[in-house]
Amino acid sequence: MGSECKWYQVCPMKRFFEQGKIARHWIDFYCHNNWQKCKRFDLEEKQIEHSDNMLPDGSIDNNLGR
Repeated sequence: MGSECKWYQVCPMKRFFEQGKIARHWIDFYCHNNWQKCKRFDLEEKQIEHSDNMLPDGSIDNNLGR
């Protein structure tokens, strides 16, 4: 595995994965390998507010957070 995103431990994606709400591929692809391509990472670095239910590719999953 590659390096882990510095925001992973506090990211809602970690919580959603642990709750079984999102598939492992989100974590494996973005959080542990390609975090530079993560839209959430980009917005966090720019200090731009974003929804907890925004997936790493920038799409919104309205089923998350319920």
